[in-house]
Parts: sequence; structure tokens; C-alpha cells
Amino acid sequence: MEQNILDFITYLREVKGSSPNTIQAYQADLNKLCMFLAKQENISVTTISETNLNSYVLHLEKEGYSPASVSRNISTIKAFFLFLLKRGKIANDPSERLSPPKVTRKPPEFLGTKEMNKLLQQPDLNTPKGIRDKAILELLYATGIKVSELVSLKVQDLNLKMKYITCGGKNERNIPIGKKARNALEQYLNIRQETFNKRNIDYLFLNTSGEKLSRQGLWKILKEYALSAEIDGINPNKIRQTFAMHLLNNGADLESVREFMGHNDIMTTQQYLTHSYTNSRVVYEKTHPRA
Repeated sequence: MEQNILDFITYLREVKGSSPNTIQAYQADLNKLCMFLAKQENISVTTISETNLNSYVLHLEKEGYSPASVSRNISTIKAFFLFLLKRGKIANDPSERLSPPKVTRKPPEFLGTKEMNKLLQQPDLNTPKGIRDKAILELLYATGIKVSELVSLKVQDLNLKMKYITCGGKNERNIPIGKKARNALEQYLNIRQETFNKRNIDYLFLNTSGEKLSRQGLWKILKEYALSAEIDGINPNKIRQTFAMHLLNNGADLESVREFMGHNDIMTTQQYLTHSYTNSRVVYEKTHPRA
């Protein structure tokens, strides 16, 4: 089974062009399944049954995995066995009738405008680190992009003259950026090459060693300023949700916010509520608090 998993991971990477984070999640889920099945005798990909997979799902639930985590594992299993079926490795798909548990969506958590402004005021602009961090915070709030998208941005993904960034990999999209974020980015770019880019790499945000800023590094930065601003429970996703809610609360239409957030399904954006229309650029400039 291990070789089949490796073949599937290679397919995700080389054919589907999945992101490193997606590939890592798929591999971790399948390795867990493999370890569970290894405790049972004479099981291979050709002999795995629907009963075996249902037993595994029950095992995850007993181990305390959340409904969302169980659902993700089931999605991984289904994708894996569909891959094997299409390549003739198995005659029947044992995962076909697996159904995920119902997942109750939590209402979006977001910061008020005053809280967000207080957070944005924390970096010390008299230091290179503060200038970089200010650009990071302003860009997160200005665009609502994910952590993985922000740390993967390259200098060429910025178009300050046309007032937008390009991000998203396979789900590529252009997102407008307001004046405050542009000013912060310009200030950072003025010191980036001399202060941070010791290894001459093209990722936009670099750590003090001149390497690509990691997801963990970004979380650490956010935690530092949340502490100094005396704001509890801040994480990158909360800023992403703050971006969406502030736009909607100021009259942006749902479809424009869907485009900015990179949601494939309007139902995902629906949780943020509200309606209105006009083209996305006009909506952004009229409704984002720091545009």
C-alpha cells in the first residue's frame, strides 16, 4: 500500500499541481490509514473493504478527531481510491459509499475596526523589522489572503502601479490593494534588498536571516503584536475574516468578496452575509476601511 500512496502523491504533485500543504495533508491522512490497516492481517489495496474503511472512520471518531478532520480524512480516502480505480489497481471502490459527518460551521470571528487599527499601529517603523511587519499586517488586512499565499508571494506578484497583487497558485486571482497597504509595501521594498535579501531570493517577505518567511514565523509576528495590542485570540484566519466582514459591513456585494477571498463556491462566502453590486475595483475602493 505504501507504494500506491507514493504513486498518488507523485500524481498530486506532478499532474494535478497541488500545493505543498495539500500534498502534506493527503500524505499524513493516508499514512494514518495505512498504520491502522497494518494492524489487521492480510490487507492490501485489492482486499480493503467498505467495512474496513468504516471501522477506520469509527476509530478516528473514538480518538476524538473533530467532524471537520474526519470529513477531510474521508475526502482523502475517496480521492486515493478513485485514483487507484482509474488506473486499474482495484476493481471496485470501497470508499464509494463513505459519507462524511455533518460539520457545523462556526460563525466568522473578526475584529472591530478599532481593534484592527490598534493592531496595525503596533510595529515600530523606526526599525527594519517593524517596517517589514507593518507591510505584512497591512497586506493581510488589505487583501484577506491566506498565510500560505502571503509567505509564497514573490516581488513580481506586486503591481503597485496598477494597485493589485497576484496570488493563489492554481486558484490565481488579482486582488486590489488600498493606499495604506501600498505605502507600507513601498517603505518595505525600499529597505528589503539591503536589509533582508542577503541570499538574493525573490520571495517578497524574508526573515532576518534572508530566507523565505515561514508560516510559523508569520504566526510568531502576529502573536507578538496581538500581545502588545492586548487583543486576545488573533490568528491569520481571523484577519482574513475581518477583511471579509468589514467589506460586507460597508456595503460590498457577496460576489466581489467571493472573488477577493478565492472561494470556488458562493455558498462558502454566504456565511459572511450581505448584498449589493458594482464592479469589484469600485466596490473595494469605496468599502475597505484602509483603501
